Amino acid sequence: MSASPEGSQSYSRTPRTTPTRYRDRATWEQEAIHAILDSTYLCHLGFVVDGAPVVLPTIFARVGSRLYVHGSTGSRPLRGASGEQGMPVCVTVTQVDALVLTKSAFNHSVNFRSVVAHGTAHQVTDPEELDVALAALVDHAVPGRSAEIRPANAKELAATAVIRLELDEVSAKTREDNAADDPEDADLPHWSGLIPVTTVHGTPEPHPGTAVPLPAHLRDYPR
Repeated sequence: MSASPEGSQSYSRTPRTTPTRYRDRATWEQEAIHAILDSTYLCHLGFVVDGAPVVLPTIFARVGSRLYVHGSTGSRPLRGASGEQGMPVCVTVTQVDALVLTKSAFNHSVNFRSVVAHGTAHQVTDPEELDVALAALVDHAVPGRSAEIRPANAKELAATAVIRLELDEVSAKTREDNAADDPEDADLPHWSGLIPVTTVHGTPEPHPGTAVPLPAHLRDYPR
């Protein structure tokens, strides 16, 4: 971690976190990266098994400078991360903000915010850290939820695993521009512009067996 000229904290640039195209869209600033990570709860976890790449969708949460990624004790990534040496991984997070339509097929694009983090993941085995990680995973998706539910019991904990990745080799990349039509296409009779994309959470629907009223942390949901 280093300080930028403006004084904000930034992650160090490495060959793996420095894009070869559109470098002006990249940032290593901690605040910007954390904001993207905190805006969603779905990530894709990439790793290698027997020489072949594997990418799995799963949920995650950030606690300080760490990412906690949820999994099962029987899953391949968790088995690989259980050893002392850990497991090399790549975690990606993407938010799509708009479809960008232009007058030519070639210039169509997507407005997005993304984070890519590289490093060695380790399985969380300390009971206190595991409690923190599991609560963070629940609360990251639904703030305040972990205090309103039964904690996992011993059998459930035995089937649940969490891996930890230190945020060290990480960068973000964004596109937030309008349609970029070529000058020679300006007079073509085609529409160009943006189609905004948002994630919408609906009104909570109670299970038929639920007799309690909607709790406060769900009355404020969706966020």
